[in-house]
This record gives sequence, structure tokens and C-alpha cells, in this order.
Amino acid sequence: MKNQIVLKKNEEHRLAAGHQWVFSNEIAALRGTPEIGEVVELLRHDQKVLGQGFYHPHSLIAFRFLTSEQEEIGYSFFERRIQQSLALRQKLYPGAETYRLVHGEGDFLPGLIIDKFNEFLSLQILSAGMDRQTETLCDVLETMFHPKAIVARNDAAIRTLEELPLEKKVLRGNTGITIIDDGVKFEVDVLNGQKTGFFLDQRENRKAIHRYAVGGHVLDCFCNEGGFALHAASARAASVRGCDISEQAIAKSKVNARLNSADVEFETGDVSESLKLLGEKNKKFDMIILDPPSFTKSKKNIPAALRGYKDLNAAAMRLIQSGGYLVTASCSHHITEDGFLSAIEQAAVKAKRQVQLLEFAGAAPDHPVIPAMPETKYLKFAIFTVR
Repeated sequence: MKNQIVLKKNEEHRLAAGHQWVFSNEIAALRGTPEIGEVVELLRHDQKVLGQGFYHPHSLIAFRFLTSEQEEIGYSFFERRIQQSLALRQKLYPGAETYRLVHGEGDFLPGLIIDKFNEFLSLQILSAGMDRQTETLCDVLETMFHPKAIVARNDAAIRTLEELPLEKKVLRGNTGITIIDDGVKFEVDVLNGQKTGFFLDQRENRKAIHRYAVGGHVLDCFCNEGGFALHAASARAASVRGCDISEQAIAKSKVNARLNSADVEFETGDVSESLKLLGEKNKKFDMIILDPPSFTKSKKNIPAALRGYKDLNAAAMRLIQSGGYLVTASCSHHITEDGFLSAIEQAAVKAKRQVQLLEFAGAAPDHPVIPAMPETKYLKFAIFTVR
């Protein structure tokens, strides 16, 4: 008999709507002695089998749904799911060799992120159940893609909630790669770079700034490794400056600028201080890009995070020429679209400017969203005219 968990009465409705998690306080009973990350059956309170998924006895997310079918969770299961994800990416980006291959719950593979960078694969495994499947996943990926390397970027702090170690390592092969992101070259370090090696979620949004950057003076704040800055330069901006507090990121930005023969000025510094100094010098820009790290990792810090977005965007607006553009983003799923836009409205009032929303987007389509799971819809990206 399989290990099983039984839900409390009426706790199946969220799953029926498409959500993929069961929380520990929704479970009425456990049958058997499953290990951490083991596949178990999920039963409704009346004993009807709902499906199978990963179980974790010590996590708030006690169950991660995998399938409603009575099937083995092994090589064939993961091969089929990853093939389905691949078919979508091939439709989205025909001929491309760089994209997010698997976007966790958004691709019905909870706790698994896979980014493909040409012949290299970067995995980020965020659940104990998926961690147990690492070797099987590598076998599937080697058969499907014959990659030069598969790297584990398991350094996300959320892994500690699953009692998993934080680590970065090469699982198979050897690393080292240069990719082309819509005509712009980037040197990607799949082992030590940000997240899984590169921010693929902003792919479409980097392209979106091209029409506005032409001929303008551009400031890219939180530039990381030069993504938006180098796209602005590619769009024939008159001048481009990038700022980031990370010396490592700025060093990589300069490498990427040389790869593209791009004339971009990169400097290390705290963005808030840099904006203040530029204001004191009465510097003006035609476009300022704000792509900061998440301002909050929990709901309790939402008010402080919204104040942070308001103050940051107000500081940027003061430096934008009338008729120029504010390009701004939030990557925290705790900040709603309405909350983010409200913070920008308040920023405009604080800066005594008027704004017009021109474009609003989320992550690239290779980061699919499950409507029933707001956790999968994290990125907010907007382009405003500032007057």
C-alpha cells in the first residue's frame, strides 16, 4: 500500500482550481511513514484519490502536486513533462537556443527551474521531492539535449525551508559559454552568475526599450551584468551609463560591453546615493531604468517595500527630462500589480511629475503563469512617459 495523506473536509477546492500545493494545516491524516520528498498519494476526506505528489513532513508546503494519474514518477514521467515544456518554448522562440525550459509550477514540475543557455543547462531545485529526482532529471536532460554541462544552482535561500543545503556544483560536463540575447552578446557564468546564470525573465522587456532608447541618454540602475544597458546601446542610444552595487556585476558588465564593442560607462555604487548625487549635479536623462532586487521576501514587509518603490521611483523621476521615459520593475510576488502601480503614482506626486503608462508586462512567456497560483506571477515591468 502506498503512503497516503488525507485532506480535511473541503480543503480540496484550491487544488481543483489549479493550485498545486497543500499546506500542513490542511491535512487530516497521514498513512504510512514516507520519507522527506517521497511520492505519496493524496486523498480527499471521503477517501477519493486526487493524485500523487511530493511530501514533506516539516515544511509548511507539505504536499506538491504532480499528477492525477496512477503512474510511476520516474524517467518517463519527467521526460514527457519536459518534452511538453520544450514544445512550448520552440513555439515561442523558434530556432532559439537560450530560454527558460522549465518554470516550476508554471510547467507543472513543482520546485524545478531549468534554464537553457545554448549547450548548457542550469538547474535550480527548490523542493526536497525534486531534489531526490536529480539523477533522473540529469539522465532525461542528457538524452534530450546532449548538453556540454548541467549545473546545479541550488543556492536560493528558499531551499532552507525544505531542509536542503545551499550549493553550486557541476552535475555533468564542463561550463563556460557566451549567449546571444536578441542580437546582444553576454558571457554567462552558469555556475556563479545571478540566479541560474542570467535573467531570462526580462528577455522581452529588454527588447521593449529599444524604440524608446534611440538617440537618448540612458541610465540603467541595478544594471547587474549590463542587460538593459547593452540593449539600450544596441538601440543606438546617444549615451548609456550603468550602476550596480556589486563589483562582480560591474566587472562582468564591462566584459559584456567589450563583447559587443559597446561604448557604455559602468560604475560601482549604491543606486540611491548615485541618484542623489546626480540630482545635486542637475544631471538629466531621457531614460532611467530601475530593475532592483526584490524589496520584500514576506507579506509583513509589504508596506515598507511599497515605500521603497515610491522613494526610488520618485528619485529617478526627478532626473528624467520632460517627455523622457521611466522603465521600472518589481520582482517580488508579494507586490501586486495594483500595489506596484499605486507606488508609481505616489512617486509621481512626490516628484511633482506627471506620468503616462505606455507598456505593462510580466516575465517572458517561457515563464508561464498558473492563474490559480499568484506565486507564479512575480514580475511587474512598466514603461512610463514622464512630464
